[in-house]
Amino acid sequence: MTSPRIVFAGTPEFSVPCLVALLDQNIDVIGVYTQPDRIAGRGKKIQQSAVKRRALEAGLAVFQPENFKTAEARQSLEALEPDLMIVVAYGLILPKSVLDIPRLGCINIHASLLPRWRGAAPIQRAIEAGDTQTGVCLMQMEKGLDTGPVLARTQHTISADETGGQLHDALSAIGASLLSENLSALLAGQLTAIKQADSGLSYAHKLDKAETRVDWQQSAGQIANKIRAFNPWPVVSTQIDGQVLRLHQASPIEQATQPEPKPGTVIAVNSNGIDIQTGNGCLRIQQLQKPGGKILQVRDFLNGFKLAVGQCFV
Repeated sequence: MTSPRIVFAGTPEFSVPCLVALLDQNIDVIGVYTQPDRIAGRGKKIQQSAVKRRALEAGLAVFQPENFKTAEARQSLEALEPDLMIVVAYGLILPKSVLDIPRLGCINIHASLLPRWRGAAPIQRAIEAGDTQTGVCLMQMEKGLDTGPVLARTQHTISADETGGQLHDALSAIGASLLSENLSALLAGQLTAIKQADSGLSYAHKLDKAETRVDWQQSAGQIANKIRAFNPWPVVSTQIDGQVLRLHQASPIEQATQPEPKPGTVIAVNSNGIDIQTGNGCLRIQQLQKPGGKILQVRDFLNGFKLAVGQCFV
């Protein structure tokens, strides 16, 4: 039997375990597509994607088109004569002319239980929304954004203190396992494609630094979820007396203060945390950071930063 000719497309660290899973099964990965090298980091140096670095280590052919709008980019993929293209957080829109090139089409590993959280940031948006369940779907790609039928899925329970970074790593590993477990059946055409439900759809907009500022009018639970979701990037921030502080860990707590102070008011300061009134309930900050400084537990942070009851965050 001829070995299936598989093209892999992915860019960030999230994608790497799926590529490794293919290599571990001795799959003939005939080409790896990843986004072009970008300027990144404090040094503003050109950096290769995580997928490119792993592909080069394995001696695989790497392709980095800016997009697939040119005939040249499409012809390069056609020349590989792929049976299947596996896409994991690639970051580029694939037009129908590309989706139709592989004999078996294109498959996407998507980090949500579709149709919940289609789009760019399903991991963080699930935590931000307070979801307790998420997962990974193996989806047949079609022209619409994350609209294709689902071939297989695995659920994951989001713990009460799970951060965006922790959930990222968990779903990345789950995606690799889901791919490994279903690849043979996928190639044999033995998986049943299930149309996505018409209800329960949400769109996971790309994360933006402009949305990191705390709105103290929100509830303590909402703010705590956002802090978890945006850890380790882009990180939620707030200000007090002109000083920007980045918040890395917080939790809602029981509150007995009456009458309730205005949202943003510090109502208690001790080694256990900084308690702040919100629009509904009280939030206890447990880990925070000055820009450019270390992430500190509250007890260590307070050694060099004075806060008093009655001060107000904005």
